[in-house]
Amino acid sequence: MIRRNILNIAILLAFITNLTGQEAVIGLTSNPVLKNMPSRSAKSFSAETLTLPFFDDFSGSDVYPDPGKWSDDNVFINNTYSRDQITTGIATFDALDRTGRLYEAASPSTFRADVLTSQPIDLDFTASDNIWLSFYYQPGGIGDMPEKNDTLTLQFFAADENIWYPVWRAHGDSSGLFRLAMLKIDDPKFLKTGFRFRFINYASLSPGRTDLSMIGNCDHWNIDYVLLDKNRSSRDTIFHDVAFRKPFRSLLKNHESMPPGHFNKIYLQEMEDFIPISYRNNDTIVRNVTRNFRIWDVYKNEEAISFSAGASNINPLENVDYDASLFYTFNTIGRDSALFKISAWLKTDDFDPKTNDTVTYFQVFKNYFAYDDGSAEAGYGINGLGSGNAMVAVRFRAYTEDTLRAISICFNDSYMKANRRNFSLMVWNDNNGLPGDVIYTRQETIVEKGGDINGFHTYFLPSGVAVKDNFYVGWKQQSEAFLNAGFDLNTPHRGNLLYWINGSWFTSQHSGTLMIRPVTGPPVKTSVNNIYHSRGMPLRFHPNPARDYISFDRKDLPETDQYDVSVFDLNGKELLKVKMTDKTDISPLKPGAYIIILSRNGKPAGYNRLIKIK
Repeated sequence: MIRRNILNIAILLAFITNLTGQEAVIGLTSNPVLKNMPSRSAKSFSAETLTLPFFDDFSGSDVYPDPGKWSDDNVFINNTYSRDQITTGIATFDALDRTGRLYEAASPSTFRADVLTSQPIDLDFTASDNIWLSFYYQPGGIGDMPEKNDTLTLQFFAADENIWYPVWRAHGDSSGLFRLAMLKIDDPKFLKTGFRFRFINYASLSPGRTDLSMIGNCDHWNIDYVLLDKNRSSRDTIFHDVAFRKPFRSLLKNHESMPPGHFNKIYLQEMEDFIPISYRNNDTIVRNVTRNFRIWDVYKNEEAISFSAGASNINPLENVDYDASLFYTFNTIGRDSALFKISAWLKTDDFDPKTNDTVTYFQVFKNYFAYDDGSAEAGYGINGLGSGNAMVAVRFRAYTEDTLRAISICFNDSYMKANRRNFSLMVWNDNNGLPGDVIYTRQETIVEKGGDINGFHTYFLPSGVAVKDNFYVGWKQQSEAFLNAGFDLNTPHRGNLLYWINGSWFTSQHSGTLMIRPVTGPPVKTSVNNIYHSRGMPLRFHPNPARDYISFDRKDLPETDQYDVSVFDLNGKELLKVKMTDKTDISPLKPGAYIIILSRNGKPAGYNRLIKIK
């Protein structure tokens, strides 16, 4: 009897625990990059018939597929949703459409989601020409693992019949590994001019969700290194290519970005001693690789440092994680802002594809602290019984006395806008490593989606709040609804993310970083008329997104000065440099995302992002 009572109590406690509020991480219901980027339909591009070889490793700078190779733009080109990718850049299939929102047909039942279709290809060959298509595919990555009933399907197009035929399918599993798929194309109905192939993701939303704000993106698949060519065989699984596998990250040990005045106080402790890179030899022979690096001060328009880390041999099919010793710090930066372009490139043989042997990162110093990399792969929040007054806090450290002026938060779009709830914006001081006294609160604050490309919304503090040493920013809930804040799965929170429920603070058990950024320093300019001219100001121009031209507001700039407009891709390559006019021509650019830098007399005057559309 006693044993039965104990068992009943255990079952009851387990039931209560399941009802008790707890932290949760879910998939996104929107992509904060794509939702602000108008669709770039490849229908607007001339669909010229392509010739062999067809190759794409998605290492370009755009978030959409290359329209010269693909005829649609449903998938998301990125570096943040995969593990152990073959080269930089992957194509991610999910349940979000080309605008970054859940498909209208999304439901717990299987539905057709993302599609990636090649442009027409001249495949007028015979079976003896040994035509093979190969690609790497990965279920889940760091996103949502597809279930067994979810599939990634490949279809071939018979041009004479105008019919698509299914030829290959992968069912969802939990391995999370990249696998190589190879298909021989020897059926005469496919060996025609006008051949095409396409990948289709069949997905399904998680069933049984009662809180609509927790319904999110799902069933991720990643593909990489797509190659269609002749004179191949089933043993042709090796590629003569040495390539970067991962993008750069911040050269700061604990931050993605931080205010210059704070960095200058601790630059010796905060600056990394090395530049980490990751590359791979995809070849069957030993290859010799020379590693080169450069840091460019964008505002000063001069090289800060460049060096070679020497050459070394890399064995066949070997991954190399290399730390290049760095004898440099950013301690020469001013107190307002700074921008550095950090580049690494591999010198290999001439026959290597050159699109994947260079990586670039922009190191930003501005008036905010950031742990996250600016890309949300999931949503975070507290939900469940008793979470109506739950709190979430992120610890930051002020290395000099300062004033907190605003808090920027990336809130995800929720299914049917179910997270559009009020909350209390909170700031705490420190009490032995935990949030202490509340030093600022603003009730009846509403969840707002971001107005810029990275999805952040800035909540201004009218009078500012003095901060020093450790302080905490976050929120207190006013309901049990899941607020669904952006969660960066690529950056560990290192114990800085905490949540309060049922009277106690707990350190988050989820690996990742909440996308919240405290803004410090002088009063923040909140209108264009208050923006002052400085070398580090964010540029204001319109339209953005733009098709043919952009115009800068000369009220922000001295009338008599002449300016140069430089356009860089997201890998740091300068693509265009023109004189600023009333209507600065950007029509030569392909659709995509770019960085605009305005220079005066050879010295940068400001920068911002541009979205070019077709």
